[in-house]
Amino acid sequence: MGKPTESSTDSLFVRDNRTGKTVTVPIQDNSIPATAFKALSAPRRATEREENETDKGLRVADKGFLNTAVIQSEITYIDGEAGSAIDVTSRGYPIEQLALHSWHLESAYLLIYGSLPTREQYKVFEGEVLHHSVVHADAENFFRSFRYDAHPMAILTSAFAYLGSYYSEANPSLQGQNLFTRGDKTSLAIMDQQIFRLIGKATTLAAMAYRVRQGRAFVTPPTGLSYTGSFLYMMDHLGEENYTPNPVLEKALDTLFLLHADHELNASATTVLQTGSSLVDPFSAIAAGCASLYGPLHGGANEAVIRMLISIGSPANVPAFIEAVKRREKVLSGFGHRYSDPRSFVIRKIADEVFAITGRDELLDTAMALHDAAIKDEFFVKRKLAPNVDFWSGLIYRAMGFPMDFFPVLFAVPRVVGWLAHWRQMMLQPGGVKIWRPRQIYVGAGKRDYVPVDQRIAVKGPKSNPTPVVHSG
Repeated sequence: MGKPTESSTDSLFVRDNRTGKTVTVPIQDNSIPATAFKALSAPRRATEREENETDKGLRVADKGFLNTAVIQSEITYIDGEAGSAIDVTSRGYPIEQLALHSWHLESAYLLIYGSLPTREQYKVFEGEVLHHSVVHADAENFFRSFRYDAHPMAILTSAFAYLGSYYSEANPSLQGQNLFTRGDKTSLAIMDQQIFRLIGKATTLAAMAYRVRQGRAFVTPPTGLSYTGSFLYMMDHLGEENYTPNPVLEKALDTLFLLHADHELNASATTVLQTGSSLVDPFSAIAAGCASLYGPLHGGANEAVIRMLISIGSPANVPAFIEAVKRREKVLSGFGHRYSDPRSFVIRKIADEVFAITGRDELLDTAMALHDAAIKDEFFVKRKLAPNVDFWSGLIYRAMGFPMDFFPVLFAVPRVVGWLAHWRQMMLQPGGVKIWRPRQIYVGAGKRDYVPVDQRIAVKGPKSNPTPVVHSG
C-alpha cells in the first residue's frame, strides 16, 4: 500500500468487515489514492453478482466527481466553503486583484506559464497571439456552409475541430504520441505555437460565427488594437473609416474575459483533459471542451439568467418567484455555486460602467431585487447557494448588444486560455500522461443466451422502445 508521507499518523487505517483484512493507506496533501482500495478483495458470495468483481478489489463510487481529485494542479484554487474575497486565486493571485490591475492577455500568460510576465516577455506573447489571429482564406467557405440560423456555439465548436485539419505538424497521431509530452525545446516550441494559434484565432472564429448569422462580410483582424479591441472590431466594423471600439466597453469585455478565463476543474476543463489524455491534438481537445461548455448547466447559465429575469417581469414579482423556487416550481439561475463567487462582485461594478454608456437595462432593478432577496433568504443560505459570475455578466452582454444565444461564445473565447493551461500542465506532468478511463458499476443484465427473433417477447415501456418520428411530406 505504500508508506505514509511524513509519519505513521499521515495515513488511513481501514478494516474490511467482510474479511477482517486491514490496509494502511497513505495520506498526502489531504488525499488518498483510490487504487489503494483494490487491495480489499473478498470472495464472492453465492448470491452476489459476478459483475460486482468482488474478488478484484473494492471500487470507489463517486457519481459526478463530487470528491474525486484527478490531477495535481498549480493553476487555480477555489475555496468552496469560506467564500471570502481571496477564495478564487490564479497561480496564487486573488482574482479580484487581477481584475483590478491586470488584463486578459497578461493573466493568460500567468495561467499558462505560471508567472506574471516582464514587459519584454509580454510583448513577445501578445505579438505572437495577435499575429496568429488570421485564419486561412478557406475558412470563409467553411463558415458560409452553416445555415443562417445555426447556433453560434455549434459553429464555434465545429470551427475549433476544423482548425486542426490545417496543422499536421501539431497532431500526435501523425507525428508521434510523445509530440507534446517530451518537454524538450522542440516539443515546447510546437506546443507554444498551438497555444498562440488557439488563443489568437478564438476571437476571429467567434466573430465569424457572429457575422455569418448577420449576413455580413467577414473582417480581417486589424493591427494596432488590443485582443478584445480587435474582437469588437471584427464583430462590429461595417466599413467606417478609422473605426475603433468604445474604450469603456472594450475594457469591460476584457475584464469579463479575465474573470472567465479559468475556474479550476469545471465540466469543460475536465472534458478537455479527458479528451487530451488520449493524446489527441489540442484543437480536437478544445473543440470537446467547447461542446461541454455549450450545455445549459455550464456555459448557458448567463442566458438562462436573462430569460429568468424577463419571465419575472418586475421587482414586485420577486417574492412570488422566490416562493415558487422553494416549491421547486421555478429554477433560480445564476446561483449555482455552493460558495460566494468574488468574480460576481467585480462584475457588478463593471455593469455600472457599461450602463453609463449604453443606458440602464430595464432588467437591472429586477436583478438587484432578486439578488438581495435570495442572499438573505434562509432557504438559499442553508444550501450555500450564492450568486456567481453568470448572474451579472448576462446583463452586461445584453446591454452591449450581444444576442442571447451568443453569450456562451463570450464564455468560450476566454475559457480557451484556461483549457490550454490545464492541457499544457497535463502534457508536461511528471510521469507522463495516462489515459483517463474511469470505472463503472455495472447493474445491467447478467450473462444470457441469444434469443431468435421469433421466440422473443416484446419489452415495452417509455424507456424501452424507440419513439417513432412523425414524418411530413
